[in-house]
Formats: sequence, structure tokens, C-alpha cells
Amino acid sequence: MKKQWTRAMLAISVSASLLGCTASQAASSAASAEETTETAAETETITTSDTSVPTAESISISETLENTADGEHVISESGTTGEYYNVKIVKSGEADGDEADFYGENSAVYAENSASLTISDAVIETNGTHANAVFSYGEGTKVTVKNSVITTSGNCSGGLMTTGGGTMIAENLNVHTTGNSSAAIRSDRGGGTVTVTGGSYTAEGKGSPAIYSTADITVNDAKLISTSAQGVVVEGQNSVTLNNVTLQADNNSKNSDKSDTYQAVMIYQSMSGDADEGLASFTMNGGTLTNVNGDIFFVTNTVAEINLNGASIVNEDADGIFLRAEAAGWGTDGSNGGQVTLTASAQEIDGDMIVDDVSSLNLILTNGSVFTGTINSDGEAGEVYVELSDGAKWVLTGDAYITSLTCDADSIDLNGYTLYVNGVAYTEGQASTGTAIEAVYSSAGGQGGMPDGQPPEMPGGENGEPPAKPDGENGEPPAKPE
Repeated sequence: MKKQWTRAMLAISVSASLLGCTASQAASSAASAEETTETAAETETITTSDTSVPTAESISISETLENTADGEHVISESGTTGEYYNVKIVKSGEADGDEADFYGENSAVYAENSASLTISDAVIETNGTHANAVFSYGEGTKVTVKNSVITTSGNCSGGLMTTGGGTMIAENLNVHTTGNSSAAIRSDRGGGTVTVTGGSYTAEGKGSPAIYSTADITVNDAKLISTSAQGVVVEGQNSVTLNNVTLQADNNSKNSDKSDTYQAVMIYQSMSGDADEGLASFTMNGGTLTNVNGDIFFVTNTVAEINLNGASIVNEDADGIFLRAEAAGWGTDGSNGGQVTLTASAQEIDGDMIVDDVSSLNLILTNGSVFTGTINSDGEAGEVYVELSDGAKWVLTGDAYITSLTCDADSIDLNGYTLYVNGVAYTEGQASTGTAIEAVYSSAGGQGGMPDGQPPEMPGGENGEPPAKPDGENGEPPAKPE
């Protein structure tokens, strides 16, 4: 039953972008319509074997709500409480730029100003450009979506969208996006808190990971699928935590030349101003990660923590590696590497690691973890510290070059290869004590731009400084234009 239905239209236009959703990209939507249509046709074959995930046919609809006007909403709550059950929500119409990405213009379902909005047993469909399905904006705002089906087909149209410090709670959803730059679980400037439990979340377009995080996002007992972009992207001082999640990633397309590699999980800082600079975090507790193309992890232009606890991680690409920490097209040359601490407990790691000369790695293996692979097999590069404790093992698959080592006498199986520690060959069977690397984040400056997207226009046309937020303070949730 619908308790409140209002329509609101934002009128102010600004020029920054997220996930490559610039004005020029929005204008090119028609040019990419054929590709998007083909992708949408292909995605009809993707299903989940979990019969508890809702489908459009399984939901009883008592009312259909629709809005076709550019920039408007189907459902909007501002400082109020709304509850909607057994409704079909249909949104078409267009929008462009920051009003949509930052402030929710043209989204089907929208809440702001400390509103509390609940949607349950609903079917939500959008087919416009910049037409996010469900949007939570601003501190104190809370949106809860349960047992619903969400589909978006336009470019720059995420499934769940959170900005400005909002809160999003999702339970047992079936989310499917097919447009470019349209993550299934998405956030933008100002971030917020997102908690997802159960369900299936699929993203298919270019630049469309299953999760794009400029927020603190936790996903429990769910299935995540990406068929073109990374499975997960974390930008800046934000986090993604996966608890007993199945993640399938096939990153096989690019929109820019900022990076030459493909990966399942990317952690970076774009310098666009959409995410605070600082420690980024990715945690995986249990569950499975299957990567089809390229590497498992890629870290660039930021400090990052990766925590792995008993997860099953499989790379189907025989040429892919487990971790790549190196400079790419974001930040300033010479200071834009990845500074990584990877901590693994009861974890199997199969694959090599590369750390370039402007990057660093602390690899901490504990609680019976086993690493089968090598590090910087081509020779010395960035600083690398390896620590093995509580029965952890390292089995080399090639010569390795690191700078410091802590291990017990039986922790390392050279397997016929040579491990160089600060230029000296390690003797198998010896205990060692070393020192971890202190990773310190320093603003890298340089060019902005989201992964595989177009770089945003900097103020006054100058690259190198992040654009100011509307209140002039980077890192604070943006104020919504009046």
C-alpha cells in the first residue's frame, strides 16, 4: 500500500562526474544503444540457482506507479516516513551529471533529509540515462529495500545508490543492471553506509562492477556477478566487506588507457574528489571469488588493506596473477604506486605477486595459510616484507625478491628456487626476523578519472587538484543545491 507519493525535480546543474558518467558520456548513450541492447539480450540467460531470490513473477503487485518526466522521481521522501508494499515502480526520463550522481535526480525511488523509507515486495524498473533505481542521500536518511526485483537498462543507472552519508539496507534483492557505468551496488561523493544481506546482484555494462564503493559497504550471504568490469572497486578511504559471498568477475572491457590490466578487485584513488584520500579496505570472510580474466587484486595510487579469512579464491586465467601493486594512470608519476598490507588467515593463495618500484607490500600469513607463488620474480623492485607465523607456509614457484622476512625455520619451501632477502639468498630451514614496512599515504595529485571512465574536468581546466565539493571542503558530504 502506498502511504505517500510526491514528485520533485532538481534544477541546478554542475559539471563533475562519477564512474565516467560525464555529460559527454550521457550524450553518447544513443550511440551505444545498440551495444547496450545486445548486452541486455545476452543477460537474459544469467540466473541464480537460489530459489529464495525473488523474481518479477513471484511478487504480487497491487499497484503500479510510473513517472516519465526528465529528472523527476516516482517515489520521494524528504524528512518523512514512507512505506510501500507490493508495488511496481517504473521510471523513464533523462538526467545528466551531478544532480543525478550526487543528489539523486531522476532516480525511481529517492529519500533525503533524514527520511525513513521502506520498500518491500516490489518490482522497480528504470530505462533512462542517469536513472538510478533506489537512492539514499544525506546523513540521517535511511532506505530499506526487501524482497524486491530491481532492473536498470540505461547508462549511469545503478541499482542501489548511496551518497552524502546516507544509509541503505537491502535484504534478499534480485538486482540486474545492463547500462555502462551502472554498478549494481553503487555509491558516490559523500558515501555512507550500505548493508546488503542475501540476494543476487549482477552488473553487465562497461565500467559497471557489481560493487563500486566510495562508502562503507558490507555484503552478507549474497551472490555478486560482473560480466564486463571488475567485480569490486574500492576508491579512497572507504571499504568493502564480503561475508560468505559468491563473487564471479569477468573484467574484459575498458573505456580508457589508464591501466593495461584486468582484475577482479581494484583498489585505487582517482583524485576526482569523490572519495577521501586515505586507507582503503577490502575484507573477505569465507565465500568464493572466481576470476575469469586477468588478475585477482590490483592496487594503485592509494594505501590499502586486504584481509582474507578462509575464502576460496580461483583465477581461471592462467596468465593472471594474484596481486599487482603498481603505478597506473591515476596520480603523479613517482608517487602513485599501491601501498598494500595483505593479511591472510587460514587462507590458500595461489598465484604470483608484482610490486613495482613505487609500491610496497606487507604480506602477513598466519593460522595455517599457504602461499604458492613468487614475488617480483624479475628482480628487485618495491619494498616487500613477508611474515609467516602459526603454521603458515610459502612454497616458491620461481625466484623471489623481497626486502625483509620474518619466519620460522620450517615456514618456507624453496622448491628448487632462490629467495633473495635484501639481496642475500635465503637458506632454507633458517628462522628469520624482519621489520614490516610503514605505509604512509601522501596526496598523489595528478589526473583524476574513474576506472575505465573519462577523467573529470578539473576546476579551471587544471588537472592535479581534486574538484572542490559544493561546501568547499573535500571529504565532507556534499550539500544539496537549493
